Amino acid sequence: MSLHQFFSILRARRFLAGMILLATLALALAWVVVRPTHYTARAPVLVDVRTDPVAGSGVQGLIAPSFMATQIDIVRSERVAQRVVEMLKIDKDPKELERWREATDGKGSAQAWFAHELQRGLEVKPARESNIINISWKGRTAADAARVANAFAQAYLDTSLELKTDPARGYAVWFEDQVKAARQNLANAQAKLSAFQARTGIVSSDERADYETARLNDLSAQLTTVQAQTTESSGKRAAGGTVADIMQSPLINGLRGDIAKLESKVQEGSAYLGANHPQMQRMQAELASLRSRLATETARITTSVDTSYQVGKSRERELLAALAAQKAKVIDLNKQRGELSLLQRDVDSAQKAFETVSASASQSRLQSLTNQTNVMRLAPAVEPVDPSGPTATQALLIAAVAGMLLAIAGALLAELINRRVRSLEDLTLVTQLPILASIPGNAAAVMPVQLRLPSPRRLALAGQRSIA
Repeated sequence: MSLHQFFSILRARRFLAGMILLATLALALAWVVVRPTHYTARAPVLVDVRTDPVAGSGVQGLIAPSFMATQIDIVRSERVAQRVVEMLKIDKDPKELERWREATDGKGSAQAWFAHELQRGLEVKPARESNIINISWKGRTAADAARVANAFAQAYLDTSLELKTDPARGYAVWFEDQVKAARQNLANAQAKLSAFQARTGIVSSDERADYETARLNDLSAQLTTVQAQTTESSGKRAAGGTVADIMQSPLINGLRGDIAKLESKVQEGSAYLGANHPQMQRMQAELASLRSRLATETARITTSVDTSYQVGKSRERELLAALAAQKAKVIDLNKQRGELSLLQRDVDSAQKAFETVSASASQSRLQSLTNQTNVMRLAPAVEPVDPSGPTATQALLIAAVAGMLLAIAGALLAELINRRVRSLEDLTLVTQLPILASIPGNAAAVMPVQLRLPSPRRLALAGQRSIA
């Protein structure tokens, strides 16, 4: 279709197009007149991303989209809407209750029905690339819009606080029970440790053990020394008079020297003196006395060596017994040290568990008492001055544009249903034959041509007949 054909159709169907345009404008004007007036108030709230000083948690930077979506769903939830109903006391208003009875015949919950009605006018949108949520509500009056929007914002703040503190209260109660159990476990462990220390006399697991071990080492060293002395005494005892103590004794060596000298004199005197000579008898008596003293001294040293051996063996037996007893005592003490260490570890574990549970209980208790949340109201909703939606001028402009489009579409549709020959292009399109001549414009004005275009089937039959 050419532009000339298009304008020809519009000119021919101008009456229909005008009617469609006027009807559209009339409908738009009627809508502007009869439409109910609505006002929209907006209450922005900010979701804070700083670390919570009480809980010690927070989201740094921009909040994740899932978190913002969750907050939007909370604002739209039934819990928030029912809280708004409670705050505004809508379910206490007799007129509102009468409206609920007429709508539901008194079935169901009035609070839930009012909450659903409030949710219809609610609109929650997050601001682009920020942590602000805009809570808007559309109402019949500006005052109602601002009042309900502010109520939704406050209900959202209260619900966010409840969602934060209610679990903390539950955790606080649970942790209190755990603290009591942990305190009881700690008391039981400390009682067992104290009873064991009182029974065994062990205060520390190291001091007594170190003393007993040192005593065991000392007894072992003493036993080694005594065994060495006993071995030495046994050797001296087996050697008889040739032992080192006898050979090294100055008295015995002196006596032996005196005996040797006296024997030499006796041998010399025997050469010129008789056996009964007084001098010989005196020397013999003196020699016998020296030999007696030598024998006595040798016997004394031998007896001393034997006594030392016997004392050493006795001391060795005593040290062996004491060493065995000390070993048993150290072994028993090590066993007690193990039990003491185990009891001490039980006390330490119970103490650590008690401290951990106490810290968690204190944290939960503190969170349950908080009255702050990470959501805050930026500004209260104010009563809007202008109603929401397009103005009358805007509505008429939109209706004019839409009416023009509908008028053009209606004219074209009417032309498709009832085609007319309005130009040479239409005649060529229908007949598929060249145009040999045309009537001048003044002649056409005198004799207007109103030809109804035949259907394509008739044109096809006419073509077949002309060929035949």
